[in-house]
Amino acid sequence: MIDFEKVKLKVNDKEITIGCVLESNGSTANLKTGAWRSKRPVVDFDKCIGCGTCWMLCPEGCISKREDGKFEIDLDYCKGCGICANECPVKCIKMIMEEK
Repeated sequence: MIDFEKVKLKVNDKEITIGCVLESNGSTANLKTGAWRSKRPVVDFDKCIGCGTCWMLCPEGCISKREDGKFEIDLDYCKGCGICANECPVKCIKMIMEEK
């Protein structure tokens, strides 16, 4: 059996125990992670009914409500998982290949 109190790692000049929670002064909201995706969501705002399903289910929290009540995706943070497009009840979100 491993004694985790004795198993230490050094990260950024801090000694941590394996399996512990790392303290962080930030989150993914501070990092533009959109460059990771291979597909990106495109919203057809004419079809959007403003239900908020995409907003509720987005694991990255990169969807926000516009003034007109519809929802838009911040592509700087979207990782292209496609949950929004898959779960949209009116299928107003399509995933298209990212062009680099």
